[in-house]
Amino acid sequence: MKTKSNKLTSLEDFIDREMGKVGSETREEFENEYDTFKLGVLIQQAREKKGLTQEQLAQLAGTNKSYISKLERNLKDIRFSTLQRIINEGLGGHLNISINLD
Repeated sequence: MKTKSNKLTSLEDFIDREMGKVGSETREEFENEYDTFKLGVLIQQAREKKGLTQEQLAQLAGTNKSYISKLERNLKDIRFSTLQRIINEGLGGHLNISINLD
């Protein structure tokens, strides 16, 4: 019978160990890539909530399915104006932006 390990690590400790402390070059790169990943997931979730296919969203936003697919899979950088079009015209939503300095 297996016994449980008491060596659990918090997510923050795991990220510190694997990606470096906050402020390190590796950690900053990780954080930036993670933000891009989150954006792709948010677009995908919003699209699915609206009941749209990638093709339909692309048509509404004036882009193509391949571009939407790449965004959702974190394979493509996005221009701010394109992001606005996808959210405003494609999804019928509004983009909220915040800046956190901590």
